[in-house]
Amino acid sequence: MSRDLPESGRREFLKTFSLMAGGTALLSTFPSMAKLYASSVNKSPSQPVVRLGVIGTGSRGQYLMQMLQNVPDTEIVAVCDDFKPHLDQAVALTGGKASPYSDYRRLLERKDVEGVIIAVPLHLHAAIAIDAMKAGKHVFSEKSMAKTTDECASMLKVHYQTGKILQIGHQRVFDIRFVRGVQWIRDGHIGPVTQIRAWWHRNNDWRREVIPPSTERRTNWRLYREYSCGLMTELASHHLQVANWVLDAHPVSVTGTGSINYWKDGREVFDNVAVIYTYPGGVQFIYDSVISNKKYGLEVQVMGPLGTVEMEAGKYFLENPPPAPGIVQLINSIEKDLFEVVPVGGPSWVPENPSEDKGTYFINKILYSDGSDMQLVAFAEAVRQNKIVPGLAEQGYLAGVATLLGDEATLTGKTIYWPSELEVEAIKKTAEI
Repeated sequence: MSRDLPESGRREFLKTFSLMAGGTALLSTFPSMAKLYASSVNKSPSQPVVRLGVIGTGSRGQYLMQMLQNVPDTEIVAVCDDFKPHLDQAVALTGGKASPYSDYRRLLERKDVEGVIIAVPLHLHAAIAIDAMKAGKHVFSEKSMAKTTDECASMLKVHYQTGKILQIGHQRVFDIRFVRGVQWIRDGHIGPVTQIRAWWHRNNDWRREVIPPSTERRTNWRLYREYSCGLMTELASHHLQVANWVLDAHPVSVTGTGSINYWKDGREVFDNVAVIYTYPGGVQFIYDSVISNKKYGLEVQVMGPLGTVEMEAGKYFLENPPPAPGIVQLINSIEKDLFEVVPVGGPSWVPENPSEDKGTYFINKILYSDGSDMQLVAFAEAVRQNKIVPGLAEQGYLAGVATLLGDEATLTGKTIYWPSELEVEAIKKTAEI
């Protein structure tokens, strides 16, 4: 990750990203992002320092803190956690410079804190983010947006009312593989998108060591319904954001199923889910996730009549790739025994075996980032300029709502439709009242 890069390497990556992103799907979706990246690369000696607070300093919070330390002219001045071991570790990460708080409301009272990073369990996202925006702070909150659709709507409403930045931690918006892939799709290279398939597979119990035993529920909050929606909010939310981005729309409906069929250890969230979202025009997004088999890892396949894009791999595949040069094609035919044979009897069809095309990479460079650090660069620059990146909060909102509707479908076994009151325009209208 970029936190391991020297300053020269980090700056070189920023320059590369800015050049590669110019005129692509990221900037066509969020035009004001161009100035943010220009600012991060060509910083002025007089550029003001952005002072941030971090609320939630467990593993994810500390991970983000390490990345923030590589963001130019950005300082972590306050940290907050109600679990002292995590709080002490966070203070140590700043070299003892950050002030510690056990109550986030005390941190929000600080006038010098311009923005906050929220990395707490899902059920706390909304309350803290809303309090922060009302206190005049810009907000970066980890995904998924919130635990209920009403909370998602409330967060977006307060964003509109206060004019404060609200950015949700969907780092694929800032990942060059996805930026290039989305642009390639929008340029028509695979034709109209007809289906998206995605999966995220792991093979572990998703548990963390509990010390002391009394902290089981707070340590393993992802496994309990009171705090989490499991695989949908923790994993599927990322790929739903990508599907919405690719299709420039949100789903119309979703159906799905889930169960606990392997990790029968007292958890309350499913250890496997399978959902189908229908988008305008009848395009389906098919998603499944298991944590008992990791062979296929994770991927998002965007398919059209002319080709396929595999977003995580950063590759594209053509349905009818150009033939190899004559001699190479002849050798391949001999090696694979593919010379045409006139059948005397038997079936008149040929099995539709998977294509052997290995694909072509969008990026022929070593990637130092999956977008996790770049999203923090974008947030810091937006805070510095006190400017909202148009459309970014909505990306987080639409992904959050879609995720929760999918979770409802797996719990009820019903087809769930997108409610009209959760349309972005409906939220804007309520914010004007």
